[in-house]
Amino acid sequence: MDLETVTDELYGLRPDEFTAARDQRAAQARESGDRPLAERIKALRRPSLAAWASNLLVREQPDEVEPLVQLGEGLRQAHRGLDGERLRELSRQQHALIHALARQAGQLADEAGHPVGEGARREIEETLHAVLADERAARAWASGRLTKALSATTGFDVVAVAADAAPPRRAPAPRAPAKSPHSERDARARERRQRLAEARQDAEDAERRLRDREKEAAAADREAEQAAKLTEDLRRRLEELARERESTEERHRHARAEEREARDRARAAGHAVREAAGRAGTAAALVERLTGETRDHRGTEGGDG
Repeated sequence: MDLETVTDELYGLRPDEFTAARDQRAAQARESGDRPLAERIKALRRPSLAAWASNLLVREQPDEVEPLVQLGEGLRQAHRGLDGERLRELSRQQHALIHALARQAGQLADEAGHPVGEGARREIEETLHAVLADERAARAWASGRLTKALSATTGFDVVAVAADAAPPRRAPAPRAPAKSPHSERDARARERRQRLAEARQDAEDAERRLRDREKEAAAADREAEQAAKLTEDLRRRLEELARERESTEERHRHARAEEREARDRARAAGHAVREAAGRAGTAAALVERLTGETRDHRGTEGGDG
């Protein structure tokens, strides 16, 4: 019994099997007289659900380890070299690959009898992001012995075995072709590969749709800004018209008042005219009567002479 073998065995178990199996191996080491080994086995920590699912992905899909590690190296090189075009291309690949691998890890966990919830799925994605961002995280993930999820701020003491205890888990050698291509295990592997390919395609399609929606949103934002500007212009114009209407109504009220005063003066003047005309008529009649009387008096005086 050695630490490498025991560690590899324990971190291949389901989380609910881990503690009992670890204690049993520690007891066996103690009974054999190897107390240091027993203590190191006993110190191994049970993985979280997200860490176990991440380990399961590495163990069940070893062909997916190297592409993600290489993508991380490419991203870091493009970042250091300030290669914007290359960085954008690899970033698009990053989103599609992480989405597909996280989905595959969830499917493997479901098949193993431990479904992962939304929180654990996010932790798996954070682990994969950390793999792309940091070479140490990539080595920790590829060991298949994580005890908890990785993140950009997590220290990398989350691998089951310390560097001085045992070497990291060796990546499995390429599998020889199965003797029976129709075996149940081979069929499951083909089905998982097919699902992974479909998941990648779905992720790429979603990424394209996202870019299309972002363009539409940007266009809608521009239209909204234009509409807001037009609305503001019209609001200011309405305020100007309201002020003009208020001023016009005020002038209208003054004009109506002046009109009423003018009509009153016109009626008074008309009344005065009628009164003056009456007096003038009366005076004219008096003048005419007096004039007639004067003529008659003068005629009488002439006849007498």
